[in-house]
Amino acid sequence: MNVDAWLRLIAGALIMISLALGYTVSGYFYLFTAFIGVNLFQSAFTGWCPMMSILRRVGVPDRC
Repeated sequence: MNVDAWLRLIAGALIMISLALGYTVSGYFYLFTAFIGVNLFQSAFTGWCPMMSILRRVGVPDRC
């Protein structure tokens, strides 16, 4: 898998986890969901995403 696939996998998993925690534990976990959404939104315009930088550092290839 490449960086883009890993990014979608991680973002989707974190959103689902934070939604479940927001529903069962505390509504404050919805703020984490919003944080992920804001990061995805800004990365569409800037082309920079913190998670992509982390994935590249650990050796995930840009292209398959």
